[in-house]
Parts: sequence; C-alpha cells; structure tokens
Amino acid sequence: MRAFPVVMPSGQKYWTVLDDDLEVVPVADRWLRNLRFGRDRAELTTKAYAGGVALYLRWCGWTGREWETAGRDLGLFMVWLKYTPAPQNGVAPVVRSGPGAAPVRGERRINRVLVAVRGLLSYAVSVSEAPRSLLGQIYELADSRDLPVQARGEDGGLFYRLRPVHQLREPEAEVDRALDAELVAMFGSCRSARDRLIVLLVGRVGLRRGQFAGLRRSDVHLLPDSRALGCDYPGAHVHVRRRENANGAWSKSRHTWVAPLDFLVVAAFDLYYEERHRLLGIGGSDFLLVNLFRAPLGGPVPPEAIGDLLERLSKRAGLERRVGAHMARRAFASNVSDAGGSEDEVQALLGHKSPDSSGPYRFPDPGRVRAAVERVPSPRLQQPEGDR
Repeated sequence: MRAFPVVMPSGQKYWTVLDDDLEVVPVADRWLRNLRFGRDRAELTTKAYAGGVALYLRWCGWTGREWETAGRDLGLFMVWLKYTPAPQNGVAPVVRSGPGAAPVRGERRINRVLVAVRGLLSYAVSVSEAPRSLLGQIYELADSRDLPVQARGEDGGLFYRLRPVHQLREPEAEVDRALDAELVAMFGSCRSARDRLIVLLVGRVGLRRGQFAGLRRSDVHLLPDSRALGCDYPGAHVHVRRRENANGAWSKSRHTWVAPLDFLVVAAFDLYYEERHRLLGIGGSDFLLVNLFRAPLGGPVPPEAIGDLLERLSKRAGLERRVGAHMARRAFASNVSDAGGSEDEVQALLGHKSPDSSGPYRFPDPGRVRAAVERVPSPRLQQPEGDR
C-alpha cells in the first residue's frame, strides 16, 4: 500500500492509494477525489490523507483484518504506528515494542493518521461500503460543554457532537514569532533580489508561502492608482487568490483578498523585476517568483523550495534556530498590533474571515507589555483621620 499522485486531464492533481498490485483502492480513491474536487481541499491535504490511509490498509493486510471492520481495533493500530518503522522494499518490518523501545512516530503524527482513517471509514459508511455500526466504534457522543467558548456558537446553547474515541494527548506545541533582528539578519544574508523579496513578503506582508508562491505578475499592482487596471483598491498591493497552480501552491483562504504593500516591499519588487529581466529577458512563466539560478529557468518556485530557502538563510545568518514562514507571519501580525493596529485591521491583513482566527498570531512586544503594567497607578493608602 502506498500513496500515489494522480494528474487529471485538466492538469489538476490529487493523491490516491495503490495496493500491492499497483491497483487503485476504489473506496479510498473516491473519498480522496471527493475531498480534492468536491470539498475543495488542497492537493497536499490529499497527499497527507492518502499516506495515512495507506498505513491503515497496510496494517490491516499484515494483521489479517478487514479494513471495513478493523475500526474496533484502532487502539492496536495506534500501538503499531508508534513502534513500527516504514517497510523496506515492501517487507514487513519487525515490531520492537515494550519497555525501552524507541517510538518511530510521535503523538502528533499518529493523530494525523487517525484523522485520515476516520475520514475514510466515515465516508465508507455514508456510501454503504462499511456497516453503520462502525461509527459507534470510532466516535462517541459528546456535548459542547468541553469546547472552548469560541467554538460553542453564538447562541451559547448546548449541542451534541461526535468525539473521536482514539486520540493521543499531544505535547503542547511551542508557538513563537520571528524576531525583527532575525528577519533583518536573514535579509542581509540573501544573495539575490528575489530572495530579499521573499523575506519581505513573509516578514512585512505576512503571506503564507503557499499564497505568495501562487502569485502571478497580474496579481501585483504597484502604482498608487490602479484604476487603469480595473482595480479600485488604493495604493500598492497584491491580490491573493485561490487557484490551481502548476507548482502546487495553494491559498488556505477560500476568498480573494488584498494585501497592502509598503515602500520597502515596493522597492524590493522593482529590484527583483530588474534582476529577472536581466537573467530571463521577457521569458519565464506568468508566476511572480520563478527559478533564476537553477533548471527549469523561468519555472515557478514551489512552496517547498521557499521553506528550504528560509532554512538556508537562517543558517547563513548564524541564527540559533530555524525561522520559517509562519513565524515571520506571526511577527508581522504582532508588529501591526504593537503599532496600534486594531483586531479588524490585523484580521484583514492576514486574510482571515474572523477576528478570532487572528488571535494566535499576535505576540505583544515584551517592552509594550512592561509599559502596560507600569501605566497602572499605584493605590494610595488613606491615613486614619486621627493621624492627619
């Protein structure tokens, strides 16, 4: 069992699951196609889900279980996931579990695989490929009282939901923002105008790497007045759109939104356009960010290459940690807040539909937090009347 990419005649791509005879697993393929095209999920989402389903079906085959009814044994599957390494040349590996055995997958990875498995099994029930009793083996009925306040709905009433039976408690993830000094050091370590533009797009525009890797040149409006282009948005900006892209870039936001650009980013665009024209002439694709120094020249830069670039810049700048695109996005949102930006302004700049989504991206500057404490006046003790 393995995940496998499929390219449709339209050029759109999704991932499916092949069995040991390299035949498509029908129910998994229908579910993954429905996710990609019916529910408008990203290609990389189907890739992750196909990998999880392949692990589940491989476990079912090696242990002699039927996948339609093995949901009752997901606890055993979790143990298998934790201690069983990936197969070598299709041969089932030896499972070494017990005291002192080193896990090969962490809690977060196991939970992601279980999400994919539950999705497949639920779909199978909905299309009568699996018994309805299976849902009771993988879900339990719960109410909304254990949900965060933000997830309980506007009316605040009690409602019931299905809660996964099999789920590991994940270690609390450390969420952090990039420091301005780190981004400046990475900017100074760039060796091309294109790379400097990338650092500014994550640090001063706050775009996700999948969003700016999918930008086309026609999405960029650098003139103070863009009405000649049919755009009424004032000032320099880029239009962030969800669309199919040959490089696999995908905007997480379903809606189209506008990201304003400041003068530093506009200057970086000018330098990049000059560099691109010098190296490629009028050639290259319509994508904004293209390969300038490696084949295929002029081809769009994939999101994974942007992550690799930021990792190289972190090392080249001598940073003690790797600064990724999402850390820079949090730095941008935090700087907007520290500069007096309101919640709805941060929401609009990040392309979020709800202000609640922008909260985790704001990390106040420690100096501003300290100043807030010092602004609180000290209480004055009133002396008893006899002592006055």
